[in-house]
Formats: sequence, structure tokens, C-alpha cells
Amino acid sequence: MIIGGGLSGLGLAYALEAQGEDYHLIEARGRYGGRIKTERLGDGYFDLGPAWFWPDQPRIAALIAQLGLRKFDQFASGDMVFEDETARVQRNRGFSSMEGSWRLHGGLGALIDALSGALPETRKSLNAAVKEITKTETGITATLTTGETFHADHVVLSMPPRTAAKITFTPALPDETMRSLQSVPTWMAGHAKSVAVYDTPFWRHEGLSGDAQSRFGPMVEIHDASPDIGGPYALFGFIGVPPQGRVDGQTLRDHVTEQFVRLFGAQAANPKQLYIKDWAFDPYTATSADHAPLYAHPTYSMPANLSNLWGGQLQISGTEVAPHFGGFLEGALEAAENTLAALKAQKVISQGAN
Repeated sequence: MIIGGGLSGLGLAYALEAQGEDYHLIEARGRYGGRIKTERLGDGYFDLGPAWFWPDQPRIAALIAQLGLRKFDQFASGDMVFEDETARVQRNRGFSSMEGSWRLHGGLGALIDALSGALPETRKSLNAAVKEITKTETGITATLTTGETFHADHVVLSMPPRTAAKITFTPALPDETMRSLQSVPTWMAGHAKSVAVYDTPFWRHEGLSGDAQSRFGPMVEIHDASPDIGGPYALFGFIGVPPQGRVDGQTLRDHVTEQFVRLFGAQAANPKQLYIKDWAFDPYTATSADHAPLYAHPTYSMPANLSNLWGGQLQISGTEVAPHFGGFLEGALEAAENTLAALKAQKVISQGAN
């Protein structure tokens, strides 16, 4: 049983399906993808979670090619703008921080759709939030908040460790294991992201790349989020206001729009759609511990006390335990790959699985 239908859980399920192995994937949300969430408007697609991957990340590039999807370069042509702490805006030719990164045609939701679409309906379940996992002499039972149960010999938790720690385990996991689960920062869980959609890329017409940095806010970093071909077009920003200051949604939306106008002019005043996704208040992504800001990318790995739980019948997976690409999309696939190898080593699945 795989609990968690984000990229790591889907990647593992996809590999098991290809090998003809027995599995069931359950996801608490009413959609697959986890922190990958793509909104669609007309022919446009706009990622409200992760949006980029890079040339030095082989797993996601190979998977995208295998699924027949298409990547494209992040738009970075033109000048950037900078807003100082007094809201004074300057235009210059600064380096685009995301230049050289790739995005996916159709948004990263296209990857999620391709992976989930490859899994038979009988092997996956949505709206399946797990509240308790119980180990018995005959296997493991996962009990949902609805009271429904799923049974398996082995369970993989493909989710952020802190959200995994909210599940009740019977018998209880060791105290040091629970402390370790609770101490692993969830990547991007404290973030909020805004995407303003427009009929025309007016900033490009003015020779701007859509890149901006701000010390005034509420957005601290902005980039072009337009599709690779045609419109509608978009700008997106990472919101730097702490979660406690984002509770008033309408005030935040007003301030975001005002900032787009300061940075890119009057044409930014009336987006045809303004999306804001606050991951800090998504119960399947973040806990209250994730409301503390991260000032650097955490060093992720698989803590020793999270391995070989319940004699190897319980596995922890997900990007936060990937030792090389933790926190990235590539890390989610790395974790799935490592979990697959562990299941193979335990002879839970056939030796031919890869």
C-alpha cells in the first residue's frame, strides 16, 4: 500500500504497475499531485506549486520523455525590475535567477495526469485520508477518517514526514522516530504563491522579462509564468509575508495586485484571474511547525531511525528523505527509486523490478 499520491507516490506506483506488481495507492485529497497543483484557464496552465526542473536532474527528464511530454525553457529575455525597501522601482539588466531552468508544456499537472492515468482505477483511491495504521500478525491495516479500512503486507508513506507524524501508529513508533519525523522541515510548506493571468504579455512588449525582486513586498520574487505557446499569459510571485500575516485573503490579494502595478505598470491592475495558493494552511502539506520560515534549503537525507520500521514493513518515502535532490521534484522520484530498491532487497517485489 502506498499512502500519498504526490509525485513520489505516483512514481512508485507507476514503476510497480510497469512490473506487474501488486499495490494500491491512496490519496487524502480529491486530486493527485500533492504539492503539484496546476490551474487551467482557456489554453493556459499555471503551476501554483513547483514549476521548474533543471538539466542536471536526470530522473524527471527521463520520465517526461518516456511519457511523451514536452519541456520548454523558462522565459528570461529582457530587463528585470527591482523594488527597494521604500517601494522605489528600478529597471536594469540583472540576471534572471531561473534562466536555464525548464518548465513543462501543460504545467506539471500534465505529468501528474499522465502518471495517474497510467494506473488502473482499481489500484488507486482519492479522498482517502488515513488516521491510523495498525500492525497485526496478518499484516497492516490503514483506517481512514471515514472508517473505511485498507489492508496490506507493506506500507509506504509517500508524504512529508511531519504529516506522517500526525497518523496514529499501533504499536507506537519509538519516541526518537516520532521526534525525527516531526523535525524534518517540509519543503515549500510555508510558502504562498500568486499567479496573475492576463490576455497579453504587456511586460514583454516593454522589454521586460517578468523577473522582479522586491524588498517591499508582499511578493519577494516574481517571474514570467506564461505558457510556451500562446496565451493567456501570466506573472507569478512568491509571497514573503509570514503565514500569520496572510490570514486576511482579500487584503493580501489587494496588496499583490498593487505590487504588480508598481512593478509592471497600469496594465497589471486588472488580471483576468488572480490565483493565490497558501500551502501553509493546506492540512495535507503543512503543520504548524512549518509556519516558521526557512532561510536556506534544508539538507535532506534518510535518518537512520526512519529506516527498517516495523521490521521493514513500514517505509518512509517522499522528497524530504532523498539524499541528493531532497526538496526538488527530482528528489521525489529519487525517493521513489530508493524505496523501490528497498522493496526489491526485501524481496517484497520481484528482483526484476527497477
